[in-house]
Amino acid sequence: MTESMLYTLMAFQTGPRCGIEISAYVEALTRGRVQLGPGTLYTILNKFLEVGYLLEVSQEGRKRTYALTEEGNRAYIQELERLRQCLRDAASAPALALGEGGDPREGPDLAPAPLPAL
Repeated sequence: MTESMLYTLMAFQTGPRCGIEISAYVEALTRGRVQLGPGTLYTILNKFLEVGYLLEVSQEGRKRTYALTEEGNRAYIQELERLRQCLRDAASAPALALGEGGDPREGPDLAPAPLPAL
């Protein structure tokens, strides 16, 4: 899952949103680091509709509002866990580089650093 896809799913954690609301949420949350242009956003939204992560819940003129499905929420949670595992791996990486190929999580001196809360 791309960063833009993750942030799009994240935008739905507080309820249904339309495209403009999603873009504004992501830009505010990331302090402008991630900006979803219309082409990117609507490609993601269409893909998420196709795979069942989102459901269109209303349409007023050209404004469409979407809601996260249970399947979409499961995908979001799985992606967060994948990223947490990446952070655990990164915390263990220096220890592995110092060892001789053993498990970096073994031994008292090589415990991984605590992870920040997500």
